[in-house]
Amino acid sequence: MKIPVPDEILPADQLGHVHLVGIGGAGLSGIARLMHASGVVVSGSDANDSPVVRALREEGITVHVGHDAAHLDGVDTVVATTAAREDNPEIAEATRRGLRLWPRSAGLQSVLIGKRVVAVAGTHGKTTTTAMLTVALQEAGLDPTFAIGAEVASLGTNARLGSGDVAVVEADESDGAFLVYTPDVAAITNVDADHLDHWGTEEAYEAAFAEFARRARVTVTERADLADVTAAFADGAQVRGHDLVVEGGRTRFRVEARGVDLGEVELAVPGRHYAVDALLALAVGLELGADPAALVRGLARHQGAKRRMELVGTVGAADRAIRVYDSYAHHPSEIRGDLEAARSLVGPGGRLVVCFQPHLVSRTRIFGTQMGHELGAADEVVLMDVYVAREDSDPEVTGALVAGAVPLPAERVRFVPDRADVVPTLAGIARPGDLVLTLGAGDVTALAPELVALLGGSGA
Repeated sequence: MKIPVPDEILPADQLGHVHLVGIGGAGLSGIARLMHASGVVVSGSDANDSPVVRALREEGITVHVGHDAAHLDGVDTVVATTAAREDNPEIAEATRRGLRLWPRSAGLQSVLIGKRVVAVAGTHGKTTTTAMLTVALQEAGLDPTFAIGAEVASLGTNARLGSGDVAVVEADESDGAFLVYTPDVAAITNVDADHLDHWGTEEAYEAAFAEFARRARVTVTERADLADVTAAFADGAQVRGHDLVVEGGRTRFRVEARGVDLGEVELAVPGRHYAVDALLALAVGLELGADPAALVRGLARHQGAKRRMELVGTVGAADRAIRVYDSYAHHPSEIRGDLEAARSLVGPGGRLVVCFQPHLVSRTRIFGTQMGHELGAADEVVLMDVYVAREDSDPEVTGALVAGAVPLPAERVRFVPDRADVVPTLAGIARPGDLVLTLGAGDVTALAPELVALLGGSGA
């Protein structure tokens, strides 16, 4: 449901007891951690138990599994996920009691007041860019506060209150949340039409990013029409990457900033799209005045984020192991980038086996044919049915729509609508030397460890 942003966003320490509906999600769990670390009384609820829920409890936050109006006893402010529906008992009770009912964007903004905020937005790559920038700034001694849309291995969490005056946050455009923030620095990874269920048209989506750029003191992006500082693998960019090499599971490139050679950047993750993210992170760090050499060292420390080309496990002897990866890609451009990266990891004689779960009916309706086209870069494809999430299902929009657009022989494309059949299907396809990649923003992520277990392998 859409919850209006309040006219005035108070600092977190003026909100009283804050209860977060959907606290197990990537966005709200980060807000909960920042508020709790700031001394705010925090509680929350989620529909399901999960590792995140258990971790929040271990950190001292009261978390209920299931939603109940009684959870609001003593609560002053409710912050809710956009996935919550109006008939959620806690939403209904907050409305009945006249409590502050805020969207997650307002909740995050409340803990950013008084900080120099860097907001990282874009259709693709914002989680990785935010994570890379955070690690790099830590290496440079800035100790930033951060809120990221995934758990990050080199940070050990998705959010933490830092001692410095800089805050680095992932700014989500899917529901307009990024227009709540007034950042000192806006970083835009790219603008590639998505979330048209909210924005309606590509023109409206583009206009929202232009407004986001205007809200910042300075905007850093590869697009000259939006940028105050350009960062790109292109001649004329103020921060320019060049001599890009992707091999052996790593990526490296050289950087010039306003004509000054900053040397070589090496990343422990493979893919051109990760190099683009790293270049943007470096440019933002320079804008903040951080030491260039420290930023480069920090980028080398980044080990990837949860669900971003994450190695889940291996099966068999090292020289011919089946490797199982999981990634969050759910848009055609993201699928293309991740399959390029995955292909660079496939050894001689191995195949790229991809299991894709389309995410959202509206996105699949608009981009399903393009999704299928990009999946043609794999050797074998398994298509799941659409993960419906916040929308109603449509019998005309299923995984079969995507499967029919994959430009591979029919025997190498399988539409498996029953989720229970997916892992056995993948197990029957995979053979020594293959790389298996599960893709999508829904519950497909749970299948990778199940596949590793079924094949008798070990976790990463």
